[in-house]
Amino acid sequence: MSHILKSVPRYVFCLCFIMFAAPPESYAADDVTEAKEEDTTFDTFTLYWENDSFAGTDRDYSNGIKLTWSTPYDITDTGKDHLPDWSHPLINNLPFVNDPSSHRAVSISVGQMLFTPADTDQTDLVIDDRPYAGFLYLASGFHNQIGNRKNSWELQLGLVGPLALGEETQDVVHGLLGANKAAGWDHQLKNEIGLEIIGESKWRLSPSGNRRGLNYDLIPHMGFRVGNIQANINAGAEIRYGWKLPRDFGSCPIRAGCSSNSAFNDTPAVIPGRVLTGWHIFAAVDGRAVAHDIFLDGNTFRDSHSVDREVLVGDLMVGLAMNFGSIRTTYSYVIRSKQFETEDKNHIFGSLTVSWAY
Repeated sequence: MSHILKSVPRYVFCLCFIMFAAPPESYAADDVTEAKEEDTTFDTFTLYWENDSFAGTDRDYSNGIKLTWSTPYDITDTGKDHLPDWSHPLINNLPFVNDPSSHRAVSISVGQMLFTPADTDQTDLVIDDRPYAGFLYLASGFHNQIGNRKNSWELQLGLVGPLALGEETQDVVHGLLGANKAAGWDHQLKNEIGLEIIGESKWRLSPSGNRRGLNYDLIPHMGFRVGNIQANINAGAEIRYGWKLPRDFGSCPIRAGCSSNSAFNDTPAVIPGRVLTGWHIFAAVDGRAVAHDIFLDGNTFRDSHSVDREVLVGDLMVGLAMNFGSIRTTYSYVIRSKQFETEDKNHIFGSLTVSWAY
């Protein structure tokens, strides 16, 4: 399994080469042969998987997985709103997403994140490295789109500690990969309920494309996160270049408030008869000013292991996205700057997402 993971970057490079080397004729006359785009309404499922074994390491942010379901929210369109009636007054009064003239969507996510020190063979407490921690959570997101702007609110409820099943999950994953089990989970953070409120806004700046369907755009963002799990403000941007760029708001690693595939009801219908319906490469940066991080600061209400965190943290992400009809796949590498003072180097992990619109 490990040799397959290490080969992923070569496969991504080959895909990029094939796309850029394809003859111009393969993109010609797209406007003539494609079916007319029509508005449609659909739901989406998106599966995120992040792991540092893509980069050949096993430390810090070790593994993350999230499953998100999103559905349009349009109470004026009978039969297309999949939400219970009692939720309508709540959503209609949320700030930034309460405009009924905008395109709106709701999402529900469930996920888990694992954090470990670098030396997972050590049974004693590793004092100068981050604590062992697992985080299991459920989140509800509310999104709206007005022109080239998207606003998102997310309410997240989770568990830190043994009840988050971090040790059990890592034992299963390491068993599948043939790796040794981590020996220090007895020192993980204590059980604690987490509650967070997250907000983020994005803007899509889209220059005109050329006759072959090639285009680029810029998607800046800014947001905040407050709660007893993490508290920070963040800002950044993503630039994309490719063929038939999707009318969405870009890609992101697992980040609260950043929904990559919100199911708005203005998305064009899938073009029949095509296998590859679009591709693009992208690069993104995100910077955070961190006021609190339970995975470094330790438990909020109980004594636990902790380290001195860095206040300023940044991510650099590069990757490739491909659309196959109603399915989109994205693979990216993320370089994260040092998060605590005794961390000896930046952290690198891979991120894979698969989204299905139906």
